[in-house]
Formats: sequence, structure tokens, C-alpha cells
Amino acid sequence: QVQLVESGGGLVQAGDSLRLSCAASGRTFSSLTGAWFRQAPGKEREFVAALIWTGDSTAYADSVKGRFTISRDDAKNTVYLQMNSLKPEDTAVYYCAAGQYTWGDRKGGRYGYWGQGTQVTVSS
Repeated sequence: QVQLVESGGGLVQAGDSLRLSCAASGRTFSSLTGAWFRQAPGKEREFVAALIWTGDSTAYADSVKGRFTISRDDAKNTVYLQMNSLKPEDTAVYYCAAGQYTWGDRKGGRYGYWGQGTQVTVSS
């Protein structure tokens, strides 16, 4: 069983940066594709970024490309989402997800492991 625990959310102003962390236990991220999704109030869950299990490919939603960076620290078994130049429309609960054979899944249906979510609020 894999457990994912997110941290790093908070309230920031537009233009600020935040780094979210997702620590995994029970299995190493080096054998799983890790991803971040987000869900704003009244909206559907939205893909944000993914890092393939080999660690050599990333994917981003167009809305965050150039501002967000997904990375992984295998020694800490943790996936990160560095968020720069935050905008009010980035406000959402951010969820970490992990799974096998999930590369390319931007709906999230194939991800078997999810964190509890961390709130990110960006004020204008």
C-alpha cells in the first residue's frame, strides 16, 4: 500500500512562489509515475503536471507551463511541485497522485494512489 502525504500549501499573493511536497511511503517513486492535480471550488479536477517513473520526462498543463516545475528526490522518496509566478486562478486544492502505467493520463482515473490534498490560495 502506498501512502502519499502532501505539504507546502498556503496563502500567498499573486506573483509569489510556493513549493509543494509529496512524500511517499510503501513504495518508491522511482517505480511510479508521480503527478499533481488540482481542483478549484465548483470545478472539475484538473491535471497540472506529471513526472514519468524513469524520471526523464515531464508533462504540464498549458495553464502552468513555464511557471511550474515537477521534480523528484529519490533519496527522500518525495515529488515536488515548484510553483512560481502564482496567479489567483491557481487557487485550488492540490493533490498528489501516483501510479503504474499512468503516463499520459490527464484525467486521473488510472492513478491508484492519492494524497489528502493541500490548499493553495493566491490573492490578487
